[in-house]
Amino acid sequence: MLDTNLKQQLNGYLQYIVNPIEISVSGNDSDKSAELLALASEIAEMSPKIAMTDGSNVRKPSMSIAPQGQAPRVHFAGIPMGHEFTSLVLALLQSGGHPSKADPAVLEQVKNLKGEFHFETYISLSCHNCPDVVQALNLMATLNPGISHTMIDGALFQDEVNERQIMAVPNVYLNGQPFSQGRTSLEEIVAKLDTGAAERKAQELSEKAPYDVLVVGGGPAGAAAAIYAARKGIRTAIVAERFGGQVMDTVGIENFISVPYTEGPKLAASLEQHVKQYGVEVITEQRAAAISKDGYVNVDLASGATLKSRAVILATGARWRDLNVPGELEYRTKGVAYCPHCDGPFFKGKRVAVIGGGNSGIEAAIDLAGIVEHVTVVEFADTLRADEVLQKKARSMANIDIIMSARTTEVIGDGSKVVGMDYEDRTTGEIKHLAVAGIFVQIGLVPNTEFLKGSEIALTRFGEIEIDTKGATSLPGVYAAGDATTVPFKQIIISMGAGATAALGAFDYLIRTPEPSQVASAEPALA
Repeated sequence: MLDTNLKQQLNGYLQYIVNPIEISVSGNDSDKSAELLALASEIAEMSPKIAMTDGSNVRKPSMSIAPQGQAPRVHFAGIPMGHEFTSLVLALLQSGGHPSKADPAVLEQVKNLKGEFHFETYISLSCHNCPDVVQALNLMATLNPGISHTMIDGALFQDEVNERQIMAVPNVYLNGQPFSQGRTSLEEIVAKLDTGAAERKAQELSEKAPYDVLVVGGGPAGAAAAIYAARKGIRTAIVAERFGGQVMDTVGIENFISVPYTEGPKLAASLEQHVKQYGVEVITEQRAAAISKDGYVNVDLASGATLKSRAVILATGARWRDLNVPGELEYRTKGVAYCPHCDGPFFKGKRVAVIGGGNSGIEAAIDLAGIVEHVTVVEFADTLRADEVLQKKARSMANIDIIMSARTTEVIGDGSKVVGMDYEDRTTGEIKHLAVAGIFVQIGLVPNTEFLKGSEIALTRFGEIEIDTKGATSLPGVYAAGDATTVPFKQIIISMGAGATAALGAFDYLIRTPEPSQVASAEPALA
């Protein structure tokens, strides 16, 4: 099961097991059971602190891991290879007493959870979002006797997948009921279970002293802004729903200068590590709800907390506008893509569709036409909205077709990747099929600025934050950077540069502006 290189790596990790553990295997006469048994045997032979026993799990094949002498609470229904091999390694180490690197406060929260929590997570071994969820729930199960977790490979347990009508992974059930879908962090899971945690956290945040610079948003723009601000020696923090932002949902990145290839989650982890090296306080699982100014800039959070800062940098990013059709979520990053610059090369020599006939859609089609075999543009309206020069260029290219008056109705896949799409001919009502390997959704970005509507910060009619050359907004002391702003090109590297610009602009503002307390003390006393 394991090649020489993988064995060497695993052998190194297994040295960190502190206490004896047991692997129990539940199998039948299937080939997959034989594979799982072989994998478990190889692992057990690599460490004297690992023993093997027969399991009694109703799902077969499955592997369970537990400290010696204890009933297992961590289960793998399927063969945890591919992206889930790391989940297996961590489960072995954590069950054997090796400490987690997660936030100690969160770990203590998990240990103090009261009740019985039996989690099941349906995954695909090719899913890059699934391991984060599996690893978080496995860790929780090792820490709290009232928690158990089973990873379920949907490919091996199709009856369950069909019965529960699971259309996307990761898909988590708690005590037999739907709990969450998509990438979910340890902190998010704990917050949903610990009902009093949100109030306690809000109180704790509201009591924090004002910052010099508070960055709202944890994507590339926010990370760059925080690093540049912290390097000036001023008190800096980031507040965001999650660190990494939209980058966390990006599979392959090949246009980040000096780095030939990386992946979104890997880049996000590097950004977070770099940010924390400068002592930046990172506050996650918090969403900005409003902004105002009374000397300090006040950022009200959806949790009820309020953070104060002398200057604020808004880097809330944007999200792709969804098609909202069946199959879109299921095949996101498996053929459904949103960035032709980033993901186009993965479809070299294949047929793709571009949804949207505006400037971004036609530009995407022209860009892709030089890479892929054929591009079909699918536009809802009966005319294209793109500039005439772009339309002329697209129509001159032999491998671009344009279909108008077409409403996309469904993304079609084979279980692992996109194989086509259906659309309605709006002139006849007929449903037609288009065989493609990729679908690029280009119906616009939605800036994450809803919380600014009605504030003193000027927005364009598209909801983008208006900024000047230094990243300053219309509200003194508030700066902005990245995809949420009027910067024309929405790219990671451009957002990073914009974040640096906003931080330098904010620092320039700070050194020229007295602190609010000093302003107050300079005011004459009332008679």
